[in-house]
Amino acid sequence: MVEYTLLAVSAVALTVLAEVLWLHTGLFRTKAYWLTIAISLVFMIAVDGWLTKLSAPIVRYYAPFFTGVRFPWDIPVEDYAFGLAVINLALLGWLWPERKSRQKHAPS
Repeated sequence: MVEYTLLAVSAVALTVLAEVLWLHTGLFRTKAYWLTIAISLVFMIAVDGWLTKLSAPIVRYYAPFFTGVRFPWDIPVEDYAFGLAVINLALLGWLWPERKSRQKHAPS
């Protein structure tokens, strides 16, 4: 069973569903969001690559819990999904109160 894989993919799906079905912040339609994701991926690759390198790993994964697919520099692909879910959740949590406040003060 690949629990880490299932949890990582579920986390991404849940954050996207939260935006689409409930929060409606418009985050995924902004250029700033996609730039943030690109910048985050650069740093994610650098840090994850160092933490998970098979030659001297700092973080080890229990093989039965993930797919074993690593790209690039020995980074488990599940780490990208989990990282993106965390970034999305943080950004949505930041924008949602602002959107809620704008709706409250909008003219009727």
